[in-house]
Amino acid sequence: MREIVLQTKKLSKRYKNFTALDSVDMTVYRGDIYGFIGRNGAGKTTIMKIITGLAEASGGEFEIFSKKGAEASAEKRRMGCLIENPSFFGNLTAYQNLKYYAIQKGIVDMGQIDNALSLVQLSDVKDKKFRKFSLGMKQRLGIALALLDNPDLIILDEPINGLDPLGISELRNTFKRLNQEFGITIIISSHILSELYLVANRFFFIEKGRMLKEITKEELDLECMRCLVVKTDNTRHCATILEEMGITNYKVINTGELRIYGEPIKPETLNKTLINHSINISGIFESGISLEDYFKSLIGGEAQV
Repeated sequence: MREIVLQTKKLSKRYKNFTALDSVDMTVYRGDIYGFIGRNGAGKTTIMKIITGLAEASGGEFEIFSKKGAEASAEKRRMGCLIENPSFFGNLTAYQNLKYYAIQKGIVDMGQIDNALSLVQLSDVKDKKFRKFSLGMKQRLGIALALLDNPDLIILDEPINGLDPLGISELRNTFKRLNQEFGITIIISSHILSELYLVANRFFFIEKGRMLKEITKEELDLECMRCLVVKTDNTRHCATILEEMGITNYKVINTGELRIYGEPIKPETLNKTLINHSINISGIFESGISLEDYFKSLIGGEAQV
């Protein structure tokens, strides 16, 4: 059974007459790159602020490394975050900026600075002044700050915002390296599904403070893949007939829906065969959508992906 790193239960946040979070349940496992997907103002940052202690919840609870309440505070040492852009000093070097924050954090071993810079591949420019950094380098220095305490979990709010394609690609490689080579669990928020799709293995969709869906990458692929959807009140019998027809690439979605992938069969032909076997069919149609359309279908409006 996979270890749960972070779990929320009915997490809520209200500001007078405005509900920023409405009973959110989510689960992050060790080793995840967990993608928060939602439009600006959907509630992504609010969740992150509550988890990191920058804001208090109005209701519900959360656990970090199986600890909650006062006990969770001690576990926050195992967590790094980049939620609001840190105030780096333009005339100080990358190393000097991190040393300033290391002292603020009470870190004694200054070797952790070099380690953090190495993890985000900034060792070669550690003596370069911050004001001369590109936007991508500034973002990586922010991630280095989140890594100063050698955390098991890092939380990053919109880290690719404003970056050009090259900067996004560099950060994407950084995320994969931190996760795959060093075993760091990562939570990343964005409103750009197509970018998170390239790095995340699980996704959490949120709109107007409410959770829409929590889904794995494999499940997302199935949701978007071109397929033939069969609506019936007897998926078990339907599956048996499909096997007899030599159709094996299918998936039973629920008690009323079955999806067929990559099979060269026309809807009308399948419909006739199933009816001849006394299977009640309420619908057969082709389906499959892009990531953009999937996001739009969830939030019920326009989205940038």
